[in-house]
Amino acid sequence: MGKTTSPSAAQPMIVKYVETSHNGIQSQTLSRYAIGYVLRGTKYIYDGDQRVRLARGDLFYLGIGHHYTEDVPENGQPFEQILVYYTPDELQRILMHLNITYGMDIANDHHCTECTSRSYVTMPGWSSIRNFFVNTNNYLREEHFHHDETVENIKMTELIYMIVSHEDSCLKSKILSNIDTVKENFEQIVYNHIFKNISIEELARTTNRSLTAFKKEFRRIFAIPPHKWFIRQRLMHARLLLISTSLSVSEIGGECTFPNTSHFIKLFKKEYGMTPAAYRGRHQEAAVALAAPAVAELRQAQ
Repeated sequence: MGKTTSPSAAQPMIVKYVETSHNGIQSQTLSRYAIGYVLRGTKYIYDGDQRVRLARGDLFYLGIGHHYTEDVPENGQPFEQILVYYTPDELQRILMHLNITYGMDIANDHHCTECTSRSYVTMPGWSSIRNFFVNTNNYLREEHFHHDETVENIKMTELIYMIVSHEDSCLKSKILSNIDTVKENFEQIVYNHIFKNISIEELARTTNRSLTAFKKEFRRIFAIPPHKWFIRQRLMHARLLLISTSLSVSEIGGECTFPNTSHFIKLFKKEYGMTPAAYRGRHQEAAVALAAPAVAELRQAQ
């Protein structure tokens, strides 16, 4: 499974990605927040047992940390998407500009378990936002646009304006919640240590908090205790390795920082109701069943 990291703060805020071939499920680690738009093809975001499908014209938000995605070209055409990266400081600057210059009273009145418990959200793009990304795509084709901070800032301000002035939604709520720089730093440290052998006490010290303060802040952001959250994140990664690689069960357990194979198998079975080997077998059987109609249709055509 491939791993990619978002650009650092010194790199462009607006980036177009093109995938000419289907590379399966990818593990993606973001160091900044991102708003994305599908220009062509199909994108999948994996969340536990759910696989969320996005098509051309759909918007998505990805928070800091790990995400599991799959980009699928269609009809002989490459998969294309645009990602807009930003930090809380950049977002704060834009919102302040909109408030001072245009008198926008920006409020976040949307609250639901869907967006508070997830590190991503998706929604269909509306007419003006689709036009925005089509125009941005045209800009990206121009060589002089690349690394032009002024143009990027203008486009970023336009995008944020269009989202925060639109009706309340999970997307708007997620973006407006990103102003908390303390929360971002805390999240970044936590995500950086998912696959490291570190105790909760050591992690608390890394965030400059007492153990009690760390646990309280962790619950505020992630809604569950630290130990349970870390186990769940590692098991989610293990599950995707099982269906997207040929690594052995013991190799996957080691890569996901479980102390030994038997402990990994025990936790996996407790979480998903079956052993890692059984889970891999079930997925392979399902893949064969899905492929069977297409194979039969191809044979009939021949």
